[in-house]
Amino acid sequence: MLKPEMLKKGDKIAIVSLSSGILGDEKFIHKYYIAKKRLEDDFGLEVVTMPNALKGSKFIYEHPDARAQDLMDAFSDESIKGIFCAIGGDDSVRLLPYIDYEIIKKNPKIFMGYSDTTVNHFMMNKANLVSFYGPSIICEFGEYVKMFDYTKESVEKILFSDCENYEIKSSEVWSNDFVSWKEENMNTAKKTIPEEHGYEVLQGSGVVTGELLGGCIDVFPMIIGTEIWPTKEEWKDKILLLETSEEKPSPDLVTYYLRNLGAQGIFDVIKGIVVGKPQDEMYYEEYKDVYKKVLKEFKKEELPVLYNINIGHAYPTGLLPLGTSIQVDFTNKKIYLVESPTKEKEYKKIK
Repeated sequence: MLKPEMLKKGDKIAIVSLSSGILGDEKFIHKYYIAKKRLEDDFGLEVVTMPNALKGSKFIYEHPDARAQDLMDAFSDESIKGIFCAIGGDDSVRLLPYIDYEIIKKNPKIFMGYSDTTVNHFMMNKANLVSFYGPSIICEFGEYVKMFDYTKESVEKILFSDCENYEIKSSEVWSNDFVSWKEENMNTAKKTIPEEHGYEVLQGSGVVTGELLGGCIDVFPMIIGTEIWPTKEEWKDKILLLETSEEKPSPDLVTYYLRNLGAQGIFDVIKGIVVGKPQDEMYYEEYKDVYKKVLKEFKKEELPVLYNINIGHAYPTGLLPLGTSIQVDFTNKKIYLVESPTKEKEYKKIK
């Protein structure tokens, strides 16, 4: 897999709206200005907002080609070192006809987002580029008052430094406090709760090393069968990342999703599963039962599963690199980055 160059202060990062266009809507654009200032002041980055990113929900919905053009242009621009997604949504799959994988391959750079951005991460995987399942502009970088310390540290450690052997720890706090996205709430911080669970082992043991691949399980049905969905052979020896969205899918729905993965034979070839903390801890215990039930149905009761990872729709969320090796110690409930997912020197151009 191609590794992008790590970020440093002064680097340009592009903002793209690849799914929902709400970042440009009048009632939400204040979140954009919060995020832009935070990226500049706290991280020392120069923000480049791609031409269509702030054109609003209606335009973005009606023009998937324009969304894709922003993405391709951001990759093609040699001065841009990273691409951060505005937010998720529900239709990034509509960009598929407009993606040029060769452009991505020839211009490896940091790409980050989560939720419906899962679709785009599988595009990066098809282009053999390491990508980053992590914070979005409107939700995390645009957080009122301040970013969660856990999220900020994850960005700094994983995107701005050589993080070989870095331990991905569980957050000491979590939050189920949603502060409505209104300008009058800009001085209202989220309340936190001490984390009582930490990482939980649902089944299995031992130490497993493999490339991480996956994302938001709600999104999988849209991309199964498309050009970006990996074959069974391509899933071999991977560690599967799964998390659920703010829609909080029912345990029955998660059961159906998991059974599909089992029917594809994916559980037969992967090395393990890491599961994100459900938002607001909704269905926290029920999801655990679902995983154990479905894996038992497919005679995979020894396949190790680590649960309650701070990723995706969890508050606070962290950052995990996709397409690079991680090590999961299921016995001691620890996660490490075996290698740094970035490199210091830029790749030579592929001719």
